[in-house]
This record gives sequence, C-alpha cells and structure tokens, in this order.
Amino acid sequence: MIERIERGVMDIRAPDQQYNPYRVFTRQQWSHLRDDTPMTLEPGEFDRLRSMHDRLDLQEVEDIYLPLSRLLSIYVDATQRLYYSQRQFLAIRDRKMPYIVGVAGSVAVGKSTTARVLQALLARWSPRPKVDLITTDGFLFPNAVLERQGIMQKKGFPESYDLPTLLSFLSDIKAGRRRVRAPVYSHLTYDIVPNKWVEIDQPDILIVEGVNVLQTGRLPRDGKAVPFVSDFFDFSVYIDADEAVLREWYIKRFLALRDTAFTDPRSYFHRYALLSDEEATATAIAIWERTNLANLEDNILPTRPRATLILKKGADHVVQSVALRRL
Repeated sequence: MIERIERGVMDIRAPDQQYNPYRVFTRQQWSHLRDDTPMTLEPGEFDRLRSMHDRLDLQEVEDIYLPLSRLLSIYVDATQRLYYSQRQFLAIRDRKMPYIVGVAGSVAVGKSTTARVLQALLARWSPRPKVDLITTDGFLFPNAVLERQGIMQKKGFPESYDLPTLLSFLSDIKAGRRRVRAPVYSHLTYDIVPNKWVEIDQPDILIVEGVNVLQTGRLPRDGKAVPFVSDFFDFSVYIDADEAVLREWYIKRFLALRDTAFTDPRSYFHRYALLSDEEATATAIAIWERTNLANLEDNILPTRPRATLILKKGADHVVQSVALRRL
C-alpha cells in the first residue's frame, strides 16, 4: 500500500518531500493504510472518550486512529523482537519492558481525546495487552510551591513540573518495576491531591500525555548524561493546529466550563462562573495570551519536530494530514 502511494499520489522526490524527515500524507492517503484493521469501539464509547468540543466520531476513528493503531502494532512488535534479541545477546534476564507512547501538543488541542482513543484501541489488540494512561498534570508542583517560587502564572511551563519525580517514575516503569506510584491531580481544585496516588503495575503499553513531554532543555557542555522525559518514549505523537484555531478552541472551552465545572463552589475557577459572555471571553483571551500562548511559542511548538508522528487538525477538529518520521 505504501509503495502504491509513493509511486502514485505522493512523490517523495518532490521539493517539499526531498529533504523532509517526515513522509506527509493527506487524510485520504492515510485512511487507506487502515487495511483490514477492525473497528473495535462501540458507538456509545465515543462520548466517553471525547473531550469537550473535540470531534470524535466513527469516521475520524476509521480514517485516522485505526491506521495509527495498525502502525503502532508494527512498531510495538518490532521493538519487542529487538528487545528479546538484545537480551539473548547480552545473556541477561530483565523484567518485562513496557512500550511507552508520548502524546504532546498545546492546551485545548485534543491530547486527552487522542490518548484515550489510543488506549481503547490498543487494549483491544490480540492478545489483549494491558494499556495504561497517565498525564503529566500529576507531576506539577503543588500550588503552594508554585506560589512560593513566584511561577503560578507559568503553570504548565517546563519549570512548573517536578521533573526528578517524573523521570524517576518513567525510569521505574521502563525497568519493569511493580506498582509504580504517580501523584493525582484534580482539575476541579487545580492542584495536586494530597496523599493520593495512582499505581501503574507493569503495563504492556503506557501512554504518557502532556503539553511538554517532548521538551529537552539546555545540554551540558561536558557531555554528561542529562535524561529527558522523551528519552523513555518508544513512539511519540504531536497534535498540531494553527495558533488562531487553538485560541478559538480555548475560548469556547472556557465558556463551556464557566457554565459547568466552574459553577461548583469547590472549583478553583468558581469566581468566573458569574461572568457575562463578554467578560468570560475577555478573561479567556487574557489567560491564553499571558500563559498558554507564551508556553506554546516558547516551549511546546519547538518540540514538534521531535515527534515520531504529527497529526495536523483543521478548525473543525478534523485531522487534515499526518506526518510520519522516516526510518
């Protein structure tokens, strides 16, 4: 199928492909790669998997996520075979090595939907692998720490995460350790939940979702090893959209939350529940420009070229093109 695409619609010798480390597929080209991958999601699951304002329907899963599921099955199988061959070569007996998939992208781009859909599809592979999902929100510093450090307005920026704890978690997962704990984050209180943990116990596949999971940082001049979160990934997906589109999605989501989650007196954002449409829109724009746009431009978007695969969305939330890094 890929050979037919290369010789037909997509010419890899074209100027826009010749020096591109990615193979770029239109939606139609990508959808053909589903082949005979079965649809395993039930109609009633779409609402549960979809985040606010995301589009997720049968067509989107068939055209985008089933081909991606098929591709991931190839990558996982190849990695496992290489792992067992290396283990035999080194004459060692290691624990099971989980396959880790990173999902990155801006606030409001639909990372959570993508991560949940992938989890649901991958868990239905034969012979039913154990697929867990974790978000990096749980590894944010508590609000009290952010306030003390004067970076509360930079929540979600790389410096707002407890990086050593996150790296230790991923290292333990990759080493196959049992019952690895991760902190729990509450979107209602907008803070880490004290003394509450989620345990990840030797999954076959772990999906790690977060805005800055592909972030690197300054490299040392002396060549010493500096681990990054993405060092533990076997495959990574970046969800992409134009800035103007992301801004509009964020505003719509803020207005919807004003009428739902923000009405709860326990909500950190309860003070916004009584804002008029005009006031809420102005508030959302101010938050977007002060925090989310700055994080996107300075930290998130520069990591896009590090992803294995890029899903580019249009204003209707539908994926328009797929870019896959060449081997």
